Formats: sequence, C-alpha cells, structure tokens
Amino acid sequence: MKVTFLGSGTSQGIPVIACSCAVCTSADTRDNRLRSSILLQVDDKNIVIDSGPDFRYQMLRAGVMHLDALVFTHEHKDHTAGLDDIRAFNYKQGEAINVYAHKRVQDALKKEFSYIFANHKYPGIPQLDLVEIGHHPFEVAGVPFIPIEVMHFQLPVLGFRIADFTYITDAKTVSDVEKAKIKGSKVLVINALQQEKHISHFTLEEAVAFAQEIGAEKTYFTHISHRLGTHQKISEIVPAGVELAYDGLCINLG
Repeated sequence: MKVTFLGSGTSQGIPVIACSCAVCTSADTRDNRLRSSILLQVDDKNIVIDSGPDFRYQMLRAGVMHLDALVFTHEHKDHTAGLDDIRAFNYKQGEAINVYAHKRVQDALKKEFSYIFANHKYPGIPQLDLVEIGHHPFEVAGVPFIPIEVMHFQLPVLGFRIADFTYITDAKTVSDVEKAKIKGSKVLVINALQQEKHISHFTLEEAVAFAQEIGAEKTYFTHISHRLGTHQKISEIVPAGVELAYDGLCINLG
C-alpha cells in the first residue's frame, strides 16, 4: 500500500493575504499546506479520504487518473467542499463513484449538495453511490477499513485503520476503547493543529503525548495550521520517530 498526502493543512488559522509570518513567507515547499486529505493506493485501487476545497487541484497535482472510492471522516467543509469535482472521474470512468460516510455526514452532504441528490437530475452533475458506514469494520474497493471514533470537541469524527496504518484528523480526545484499535499500528497519522491550546484539536504537545502513548514505529502530524510554525523549526523539536507530514509526502507500507 502506498499513502500520499494530498494535503497536510487546515482552514484553521489561515492568514489574511498580507500575512508576513514565517510560514506564509517560507521558501520551503513543505510549508505550502493544502487542506488535509490522503490518497491510498492498494494494488490498482485509488481511494481518497476527504475531499476538501482543494480536491480538484490535489487530484491534478498528484496525477490521479482513476478514482475508485471516496471516504469521509466528517462533514466539516474543509473535508467535504470539493465533492462536486468527482464529476471529472464520472465522465472519464463512465460510472458512479462509491462515497463512504456516516449517516450524519450523508445528511449534511444531501443538504449542502442538494442538486446531486435531486429526483430530477441536471445532466452532468456528479454521480455517486452513498455507502453508510458506522462503528463496524467495512471494505472499500476490497480494502478492509476499521473505523476509529475520536471526538472533535463534541462532534464524533471517524479515523480509519487500514492494515498497519492509522489515519486520524480533527481529534481532541480519544477513548481507551478506540485507542485499543489503534495500538499495534506501524504508522500513525494524527492532527497537530498548533502549539497554543485549542478547544477541538490536539496541540503539538498533546499530539506528541498521544503518539508516544500509541507507540507506532512512525508518527506523522497532519491538519497543521500556519500557527504551528515552519516545517524546519518544528522538525527540530519533535522527538525521534515523529515527523510533520507535508503535501506530496509518499509512504510505502509494503
């Protein structure tokens, strides 16, 4: 399985156009962070988790020519706003795309993209088949997924374990029951929004503590705001076995 970070950033803390902070003026391409999303490539299958506002550009940048499925973690716009752009894959592939989401997330999609689900459909709109997911393991294009529920303040968000890889965004608290599902992962991806306290996201300190508790061989931080600091600066202070993710980073998991 190959994992590509399509985006490692977040809408949280996006600066105004004239911002002169170290991240916004950085010449390091690792500090150019689009909204968080990953591409899983297993055999000949392409599975994307979350389609934020940058989805179209992320697909073009990564050279993705075929999409087998889209999986959602939750309904916030920085994770769902690009759903309309699956229509290019509909056109190329000549078929609907399976979209996996919790019932609550499906309801939000139907409200936000009502034209997709209208009884009388306008020609050319996105074609998708909703597949409901919850707390039980499921398969996406033949690939086993184990859902992991974390809390984003008071909103339940799903992370996913795929074999020895676990991907979680938008976590602030994780129960012991859900932690048990994560332990044993060789690679963990978890959110680290910023260094200051935040009501609904792990801070850098909290993310480091969580990574050490889980004990994966390698942990990558994602869903990074510009307030966290530059890639180089933060890389100098995180412990061994922990790294910041960046857009375009690829991980091969055998």
